[in-house]
Amino acid sequence: MSIPIPREGFCDTGNMFRPHESMMKRFQLESPRPKNANGERHGHSWCVKSLGVIFVLVSSLLGQGGETSKVTVTAVEGESWLNHLHRTFDETSMGKTGRLGPPATTPGEVPAHWQLGLSPGFATQTVALHGRDLYRLNCQGCHEESGLGAPPEINSVIDPVRATSVAIIMERNKKIGMDMSRSAAAELAKQSRTSLLQRLHHGGQDMPPLPYLSEAEVRSLFAYLRQLAGVSGAEREQVAVMESSSHIGEQIVKSTCHVCHGAAGPNPSPEELLEGAIPPLNTLTTRTSLPEFVGKVISGASITMGTPPLSCRGRMPVFGYLSEDEAADVYLYLMLNPPHQ
Repeated sequence: MSIPIPREGFCDTGNMFRPHESMMKRFQLESPRPKNANGERHGHSWCVKSLGVIFVLVSSLLGQGGETSKVTVTAVEGESWLNHLHRTFDETSMGKTGRLGPPATTPGEVPAHWQLGLSPGFATQTVALHGRDLYRLNCQGCHEESGLGAPPEINSVIDPVRATSVAIIMERNKKIGMDMSRSAAAELAKQSRTSLLQRLHHGGQDMPPLPYLSEAEVRSLFAYLRQLAGVSGAEREQVAVMESSSHIGEQIVKSTCHVCHGAAGPNPSPEELLEGAIPPLNTLTTRTSLPEFVGKVISGASITMGTPPLSCRGRMPVFGYLSEDEAADVYLYLMLNPPHQ
């Protein structure tokens, strides 16, 4: 669970950023929050109605550069991870959740408008994230909620993490009739821990690196991995880290979006989309509005492909484990940190 911690004030960046009229259109957020089962609104309506309000919001976010998690937020760059591996979208389970969006719309049908329910001031607050949240943002797209992955392409994280437990190492050896001293088991556990942390920082043969995570974030993530793997006492090791909206967006983009989407390039034509082209990240905020993007991430959307262009079911997975605020963090991160090659 994310606990919002309101920030006091904001960083006035003067003329560093001057919103254009096109940005105004992309920030039409006058949709009230959806109703719950009792017909009550979830929280307050959040509306961005003027240039001044947008300027405050963006100026605040620009000033967040990584104060709370002690990291510098940087733009995503380079080819997609799949291109790096010389692997196509159809040949991988990476970044796929097993869920797709709604079927294609029929001729004349108007797609449903996504009703945003963002937290008031979501872009200017810091939130407390625990290891389970960091896992969700950075790992779940490939390793799934269970941590079991999709073998043989995506390995389970469970056994490597269990190998960092002295008690589990000794228990396993006892079961096969092998005696091992506690000091020897501790040395093996230490080696496994070092190997696992190196993998988180630097990646592996098929796993992308996570260099944008701070030491505090890695410790929090590692603690949750131990809990996920069923290591005794791991529930007492859980710690929270404070995160800015921009860094949350950065984590999702670099760990999940960039697996399939290259950072920069031309927008593919409908015919190229039908042939398997994947749009780059640098054009995202110019070809879709914030409500459209959040809706597509959370529940999916159809896409226009082919010649003549026809509405088709989108290939992009649905990331229902992300909140609306987190999906919006992605949009704002990409807008304020333009991707490049």
